[in-house]
Amino acid sequence: MRGTTTKILLAAALSVGGVMANPAHAVASASSPEGVCGSGFHRVADSKRAVKTSGGDLFGYVYLLYNRKTGYNCVTTIKTSYVGTATYTSATLITQTRRIKDEPVQVAKKTDGRKYKYYAGPVKLYGKGVCVKYSGTIWDTRRDAAIATGGRNSWGNCG
Repeated sequence: MRGTTTKILLAAALSVGGVMANPAHAVASASSPEGVCGSGFHRVADSKRAVKTSGGDLFGYVYLLYNRKTGYNCVTTIKTSYVGTATYTSATLITQTRRIKDEPVQVAKKTDGRKYKYYAGPVKLYGKGVCVKYSGTIWDTRRDAAIATGGRNSWGNCG
């Protein structure tokens, strides 16, 4: 009986160790745009934009992905600077909800923004048959409020 108890305790300890190792792996794999947005999402044309300060310092990238099966777009901002340090990071997605000739475009907007260590998002909105805009922000409040922004401010990726 003692041998059985030891085997059970050893199996339990190995199981817990495996679970503890997985979160670090999950952060690393989720830090790809596809990992953040999830299964079925793929990068689209013109899907990667630099998130830079006005002085040209690169803080990360904002990505636009699309899921053909569901018709949803996804945006995430992934940091390349200050990784592991909680800085304000945001991802914003704006989609047209309908377009009627001679009327203003109706839009839906969604933002995920707060202090993150690795990335903001995923931000998802339905976008089949309509155009989108997207942007990302990374704000280092420790460095004289250096703000980096990037994205596409004109309608694109329509359809």
